[in-house]
Amino acid sequence: MTGQLFDNHGRQINYLRLAVTDRCNLRCFYCMPEEGINYVARTQLLTYEEMLRMVQVLVPLGIEKIRLTGGEPFLRRDFMDFLRAISTIEGLKQINLTTNGTLTEQHVPELKQLGIHSVNLSIDSLDRQRFHEITRRDSLPEVWATFEALVAHGIDTKLNAVVMDQRNIEDILPMVELTKKYPVSVRFIEEMPFNGDTAHYQKLPWDHRRITEHIRAAYPGLEKLVDPPGSTSYNYSIPGHQGTVGIIAAYSRTFCGSCNRIRVTPKGLLKTCLYDQGVLSIRDIMRAGATDDQLADAFTTALQHRAKDGWEAEGRLSNDPNARESMATIGG
Repeated sequence: MTGQLFDNHGRQINYLRLAVTDRCNLRCFYCMPEEGINYVARTQLLTYEEMLRMVQVLVPLGIEKIRLTGGEPFLRRDFMDFLRAISTIEGLKQINLTTNGTLTEQHVPELKQLGIHSVNLSIDSLDRQRFHEITRRDSLPEVWATFEALVAHGIDTKLNAVVMDQRNIEDILPMVELTKKYPVSVRFIEEMPFNGDTAHYQKLPWDHRRITEHIRAAYPGLEKLVDPPGSTSYNYSIPGHQGTVGIIAAYSRTFCGSCNRIRVTPKGLLKTCLYDQGVLSIRDIMRAGATDDQLADAFTTALQHRAKDGWEAEGRLSNDPNARESMATIGG
């Protein structure tokens, strides 16, 4: 079982995004309908034991980095117990989290103690009213308290904001300004067609180029940094600022050529691309009695049929209305 995972395009896979729940306590309009979604029954979710086993199989194959996400991961009962367990897996070099920050502040000291490498904090506006309009919840104070706790404990923090026309454009520059005071990365993400109502874009109003131009107009010294291998963001620095700025071309999909990640949904569905429908049920294979070797073979085989990029993966989608999922069911 030792070795490294490669797809059929020669790309090495060393990064797993694992969604531990599809439940979320926010109702961001671009992610799910106001009334929410039909949550997966508990029996259909991967158990923590199944997740641990899956990671223990994947690490010898070359997975070095894992990101735990949701939904909102801290909504799942005993999530901290799972974090403690997964932090003991030998060979796993990085454990990262994505959270909306509403329930996270109290856990920050232990996250630091467990060696959590970085936390992505989703925050689409610094204005309380706009935040409420976007998320349909008045939770900005709790999110900001989490942000301050993460910075205070020296945990590498990335603020993720989805850029939405006529919703939060006025937040772009104030969020960039945060990098002057705080040693954080503020990252702006192109809006994607995963909002739970099968939306399609003929033309994205704010793509990565327009976002960059908007920032550069206010900060002419914006300087391109060398992006690390597998980076999904174009990264920049501003003279005199402690932090950095990132632009993620999630809809334009300009980073597919170096993609090093796979996703597993809360139901145990393997997605080799954010835009595919899922290619393999890890849950069903495990519950059918597969050995660790058989599970490893299932992963390596699935990667030999991976789409070249997100456009090809999207082109393979069926006409099934369920092919368009909420981001909460995909894994953030």
